[in-house]
This record gives sequence, structure tokens and C-alpha cells, in this order.
Amino acid sequence: MVNVNEKRRGLKNMKGTYIFEYLNENEFRKLERSVKKYNMLAYKKMVFEFYPEIKEGNFLGQLVGVNSKENTKSYELKLPTDDLFVRVHGEVVLHYSVCENSHTVILETITPESLLSEGHKQELEAYKGVMISKANSEKDKFKIDLLNMLNNGD
Repeated sequence: MVNVNEKRRGLKNMKGTYIFEYLNENEFRKLERSVKKYNMLAYKKMVFEFYPEIKEGNFLGQLVGVNSKENTKSYELKLPTDDLFVRVHGEVVLHYSVCENSHTVILETITPESLLSEGHKQELEAYKGVMISKANSEKDKFKIDLLNMLNNGD
């Protein structure tokens, strides 16, 4: 009797493509839905451009680590994001690892994880066009106001 995973790997190897697996699929899907809700451009690029490229073996982003013992490579792929959002919360980054022996891509997480997780649990508010965290709303508003003052020269 053939295991389902072995069957999948056999089909994958015939095509020469990689399959996606998850470090924690439920958590990753929550982050992915949050990206879809709050940054549609990043979501579309990730799903319709980046995922197919990665599945074909064209590993996008920056190589951030190599584990020669397990024969894996870790990558960080920056997703397109508004400049003001980046300055307040940081880049939206897809973290994934590649196991070349088994032709598997392990989707790990999307950062900023805390903001995206919060956005999945409850509706985030926007302040001057930028999503703000309910947990750190005053801090986020201060950063946005400060950046706007610096940009406007006030």
C-alpha cells in the first residue's frame, strides 16, 4: 500500500516541481488571509507570481541560511508594501525553507506576524491610510504623525 505523501512526492518528482508544506498550516493560512485583507497587491503577487515561481524551483528572495546537515536553505522574500507601512511596521516578508532532497518548500511564516495575527482576530483600524495595531495604537499613530511631519517639513 502506497502512502499518500509518497504518492504525492512521486508525482512531484516526475514533473520536476516542488510541493508546498507548512510549518504550521493553520497559523500560516491565517497570516495569508490577513495579507489578502489588508494588502491585496502583496497577496496577488505572492499567490499568482511568487508561489508558481517557487514551485518551479526558482527560489525568490534572499538566502538567509543554509543547513548542510539537513540539506535545507532558508529564504526571505519581501512582498510589495506601501512605504509608510514599511516605516511604521516593517517589511511584509514571506519566510520559507527549501529541502532539495525531497523537493519540498516549507512555508514558515509571514512577518510582521503580530500585526497580521491581530488583523486576523479582529478588524484593524486605519490611521491616515496605514493599518494600526489595537495593542499599540498610540505608538503607531505617533510614528505615522512623526513620519508625516518629517515628510512635509513641518
